[in-house]
Amino acid sequence: MIGWTEVLGLTAGIFTTAAVAPQIWKAWKTKEVDDVSPGMFFVLITGLALWVIYGVLTGDIPIIATNGVAFCLNVFMLFLIYRYREKV
Repeated sequence: MIGWTEVLGLTAGIFTTAAVAPQIWKAWKTKEVDDVSPGMFFVLITGLALWVIYGVLTGDIPIIATNGVAFCLNVFMLFLIYRYREKV
């Protein structure tokens, strides 16, 4: 049985995972990423990877699932940054 704390955790994870979606959509649509910080995404990706490891070590499926998806989305955003960044 899933308890209210799991529902709360999954809901929080879904919202934080989805937070990058508008930035990905904008970058994909406009191909403009000059105002986006790759350093911030690198730090975020590192933190997400650590959360996934933590989730695996503790057997916490909501942590693994939400941070795993967020990790993939943010890696994709970092890819878009390097793909569309204007060479100076």
